[in-house]
Order: sequence, then structure tokens, then C-alpha cells
Amino acid sequence: MVDVLDNKRAATRFRILVEIAERQPAVSQGEIAAEVGVTSQAVSEYIRDLVEDGFVEKEGRSRYRVTNEGVDWVFQAAGDVRRFADHVTEDVLGAMGEDAAIASADLEAGDPVSLTVEDGLLHAAPGEAGPATGVATTDAAAGSDVGVTSFEGVIDLEPGSVTVWQVPPVRAGGSQSANFEAIADGCADAELVLATGVEAIVALREADVEPATTFAVGAVAADAAERGLEVAVVATTDAVGRVTDVLRDGDVAYEVLEG
Repeated sequence: MVDVLDNKRAATRFRILVEIAERQPAVSQGEIAAEVGVTSQAVSEYIRDLVEDGFVEKEGRSRYRVTNEGVDWVFQAAGDVRRFADHVTEDVLGAMGEDAAIASADLEAGDPVSLTVEDGLLHAAPGEAGPATGVATTDAAAGSDVGVTSFEGVIDLEPGSVTVWQVPPVRAGGSQSANFEAIADGCADAELVLATGVEAIVALREADVEPATTFAVGAVAADAAERGLEVAVVATTDAVGRVTDVLRDGDVAYEVLEG
């Protein structure tokens, strides 16, 4: 892990590398210094180290480019920052704030509640029997939304997984080459069905299945699986990589099958 939040030098190095990438190939060390909040001399030293480490290549006077190795390092560091931000907003601030849940029974403000996730949605039931608890902040009838705060414990949630059914692109037969029966059976076992790519959408229609969405499918599938849902994604072969990249980044279990 590139700990850019704990190590000041790594953080400055990260910011300077990003500034070089944004300005390349004509790089003004003075502009970078003003943006990052260090001296021009310090920027010069950082750039020299980045060149020596193979993250930046010099093309001439004040002309630099970030190398592939530099891009990989920035991606890794940015991922660390994103994960820390998610931890702060979801785990830390989320525990201090208020969230909405579906009331499993009639509740009154101030009632202690037990929290569970069902069908990917937070539910609040009266009492403190579960491993995760909170306090209702509003009155609510059964089935309606209720505010919950003072979160404690951990919700017992088994992550779901994603099955990606790939459909050939039109140049290789398209939807007409798909196995409609296999796709229909796979979607029947899923709690959420998504599709991306024209050929995949048509194949689902031929299988008499309507996807929940056809946009941002990788992100939706990853989020749903993290909430415990079993997800089926029907994707044109050309789009499979875009879906699995997101799933892999989110450490979501998945498999790819021929549809």
C-alpha cells in the first residue's frame, strides 16, 4: 500500500506527480510549487527523484512526462486515498450520523432497534436482539422509512456474488448466437439482473427478462453484491472487461460464463 496519508513525503510526491501529469509536457515548477505549497527548489528535487525512480521521464528543458510506472503508482495511491475516504464517510461519520431504514414494525422516536440488511436495504426492527443496533429518530409505521442513529455493532451480512453472462458481439453472431435458455435460467436464480451492450439487452429480451438497469452496470453490480445480493449481468463480450474491472477493484466475487 502506498500510504500517502500517513507519510508527508509520499503525499507531496503524489501531488507533484499528479500536477506533472496534468501539465505535461510543458511543466512549470513554479506553478506546481504554488499549487502544492512547497518551494520551487523542493519541486525540482522531487522531480529529480521521480525521474531517477522511473516515474517521470525528462524530454528537454522544463518538459516532462509521467511514465507508465508513474501512472500505476498514482492509481495505487489514489485507490488508497479513496478507500480511506470511504472508511471515514461510511464507517466513521456514518456511525455518528443518521441513516434511513425500512421499519419492520411500528416504531416511535427513541425506540432501540436491531438492524439487518434485506434485499440490499437496511431494515430496523424493535429491540436490541441483533448484533447491530441503533436508535429510531422518527416515528414510523411498519413498512415506511424511519431515521436511525447511534449505530453500534456490525451488521451480519454475507456478501453476494456476480455471474457475468457474455453474449457475442454482432460481428460474431450477436444475440442470435446466445443461449437464451442458459441466460434465462441464470437470471431466474439472481436477485438482480443487469445488462450492458445492445446485443446483451436484445438477448435478455429474447429470454423474456427485463434488466433493472443498463447503465453503470459494473458499479451497480458491485454495490449490490456488497449488500448481499446475488447478481446476474448479461454483457456483450466487448463490455465484459469494463464490468469485471470494477468488480475486481471492489474485491467482489464473480465468474464469467458463456451465454
